[in-house]
Amino acid sequence: MRIGISIGDVRGPATLDELAAQVRTAAELGFDTAWSSQAFGWDALTSLAVVGSQVPRISLGTAVVPVPQRHPLVLAGQALSVQAATGNRLTLGIGAGIGAMVRTMFGLPADRPVARMREYLTVLAPLLRGESVEHRGELLTASGGAAVPGAEPPQVLLAALGPAMLRLAGEHTDGVVTWMTGPRTLAEHIVPSATKAAESAGRPAPRVVAGLVVCVTGDEAGVRGRVAEAFALAGQVPEYRAMLDREGVAGPQDVVIVGDETAVAVQLARLADAGVTDCLASPFGTTEEQDRTTRALAALL
Repeated sequence: MRIGISIGDVRGPATLDELAAQVRTAAELGFDTAWSSQAFGWDALTSLAVVGSQVPRISLGTAVVPVPQRHPLVLAGQALSVQAATGNRLTLGIGAGIGAMVRTMFGLPADRPVARMREYLTVLAPLLRGESVEHRGELLTASGGAAVPGAEPPQVLLAALGPAMLRLAGEHTDGVVTWMTGPRTLAEHIVPSATKAAESAGRPAPRVVAGLVVCVTGDEAGVRGRVAEAFALAGQVPEYRAMLDREGVAGPQDVVIVGDETAVAVQLARLADAGVTDCLASPFGTTEEQDRTTRALAALL
């Protein structure tokens, strides 16, 4: 199992210099991938293009970019620009977005997310290959291309939790990204569903990127309490709530990877046993706690 590390807003507010330092530290310590999430601050793809061009070698990924507010022509141009700027090191993780946020923040429709994503992927895939499209479908219209010299098509991963979206991910993308999904749910639901769909479509075994909050600490109870407060809203969002219920836990604090170095290693091993190919670790806590967590994870690489 590869171990990557989150950078940017999910770990707290960060300047551009601090973002670059996070990526540089990850590269120096040997992490596989530096992952950027689209939140309410830094644009995930723009930040990766900037800091990725400064730091060589380490792979880069988005986990994830919601697509309702980005037409596939726009997203393809952005993703290929990152590829050209960073020497083709991008993995493009995308998602349908949290339904309530799509409706209330952007005023966009959030119904039929699987159908919308299926059509979106139909358009996005050729664009990422540098091809032009002429598409007038039920839910999407696109005409044009997004070729960027020197850019190769990135791997595409799909944020998928429910059965239908997992089938779509297995059939049409290179893998799955999850967030706050526990090891039992990964082992019994996420991995087998995506794998079965990929096999049925004649595709290679999918990547399964499991995003989880991680904190190496001697105060497990205290960290769980802070996680419960910091991520309270995530525990109420229907998309994540369904996975927490499937796991049989009360909230995000119950799926955080937390404990001393030995305990965290054991919990990571359980993810690997579940069939996870990539752990996306999001260090949590104070600067000192995040530093201890990062170095403990690096020792396991």
